[in-house]
Amino acid sequence: MSEPQDPLDMLPDEVAAEAFRRLVRHLRMRHDAQNIELMGLSGFCRNCLADWIRDAGYDGDKAMARELIHGMPMDAWKANYQTEATQEQLDAMAASLEKNKAMAG
Repeated sequence: MSEPQDPLDMLPDEVAAEAFRRLVRHLRMRHDAQNIELMGLSGFCRNCLADWIRDAGYDGDKAMARELIHGMPMDAWKANYQTEATQEQLDAMAASLEKNKAMAG
């Protein structure tokens, strides 16, 4: 018996690509949404997206992938937009990552 197919896999690649680009452009505008906050709420952030495009076959290195997602070099993004993480944010991120592991395994 075959596994049921995820309807997401039926989404045409061009539609999925357009939605992905829209997500990335949205995150580029929302510098107030810190990566640590995204990690705490959803278990992924801009850096994860950069890793995922590399996993999907992007030829660039880690720095190039992050620049593509952030819309600028990572060092510039950090200098201009990243704030110091609070202990509460770090704790929320750790709990969210544990949830990712539990759901994946």
